[in-house]
Amino acid sequence: MNKSIRNKLFLMMVLEIAIWGSWQVQIFNYMPMLNFTGWQQNLAGSMFAITSVTGIFFSNQFADRNFAAEKFLAFSHLIGGAALVGAAFAKSFTPFFTFFLIYGLLYVPTISVTNSLAFANLKDPAKDFGFVRMGGTVGWIVVSWPLIFLLSAKSTTEEMRWIFLVGAIISFLLAAFSLTLPHTPPRRAGEGGAEALAWLEAVKLLRLPYVFVLFVVTLIDATIHNGYFVLIGGFLSGPIKMPNNWISAVTTIGQVAEIVTMLILGSVLKKIGWKWTMILGILGHAARFAVFAFFDQPEHQAIIIAVQVLHGICYAFFFATLYIFVDAVFPKDIRTSAQGLFNLLVLGAGLVLANFWFGSLKAQWTSAAGVVDYHKLFLVPTGLAALATVLLLVLFKPPTARPEEVGAAKAAH
Repeated sequence: MNKSIRNKLFLMMVLEIAIWGSWQVQIFNYMPMLNFTGWQQNLAGSMFAITSVTGIFFSNQFADRNFAAEKFLAFSHLIGGAALVGAAFAKSFTPFFTFFLIYGLLYVPTISVTNSLAFANLKDPAKDFGFVRMGGTVGWIVVSWPLIFLLSAKSTTEEMRWIFLVGAIISFLLAAFSLTLPHTPPRRAGEGGAEALAWLEAVKLLRLPYVFVLFVVTLIDATIHNGYFVLIGGFLSGPIKMPNNWISAVTTIGQVAEIVTMLILGSVLKKIGWKWTMILGILGHAARFAVFAFFDQPEHQAIIIAVQVLHGICYAFFFATLYIFVDAVFPKDIRTSAQGLFNLLVLGAGLVLANFWFGSLKAQWTSAAGVVDYHKLFLVPTGLAALATVLLLVLFKPPTARPEEVGAAKAAH
């Protein structure tokens, strides 16, 4: 394929995920600085969930059928960046959450749209998407390092607001860059048998047993994955004694490993198939949380840092594989909505469960002296990962053809 197009798609992913990575790791350290209550923090942390529901019924449907993908991205990131600026300077919960929600309503659908735009312009998605999606990993890494200099070991509220301002700057850059991306027109309802409600057609494919099983496993894995971000900031700054300005950088070790994993993803898929690739991804979660549970003391700081490399396996082997699977199996005209359907779990239901459930468990297992029992806390996602592994192993029976040969015609049978 045209290398310049592939490189543009790569850079698109760099900027897209950098916006998210700018604030995700530190937001649960920032909100207590503004004296937000526990439920307010959980609600703000569940913002992606709220906007994912909106996305599956409106934004993804709109992008599928009514809006060229590159123009949708440009508009969403322009307004979304302005909303992040508002969130950065808000000092009370209501204005903060309002701005943050507006940002999410515009940003979350772009995750599905960038995936669909990439798939639409890749000649061999199973081979090339790993490289393109690796751009998102690079973006998450790159955006974390400036925070070492913008924050301090014990950051003030004024310093910490940079997590949103950096995201806003990148959002504005992506709004402009989106207009240079390959033109990807919408597919109108009625073209080639397309139904008017793309999201409804995506939901209908849940009647296929292997799609339904994957839906359930994705919910479990999404809860585990989001639980990592809910807990990691407090875990590193608390019992592991990590300075605030190094927390985001330390978590990027996992993204560095993810780059390597993404590069080999295509080969792994062709050799061991959908099921075993996803199982490896979930086992990565089990191993990582088990280490967190049993090495939760400052003298084990080096081990905790080293085990971050498992994030690459956790993300690429499950979630990136999931996106490729959706593109391969779901009909062309509903793929953005199909991506949105699974994002409803990854960024929606799984995020809500992670925020409120893990947030509640953390409060329950915090002593009067403020000490969190992270050993007990991290055993919960470890057990969930084991359950998801068993479900995939026993019940998930995907199409037997190689990934690049699986198409909508096979999914219909």
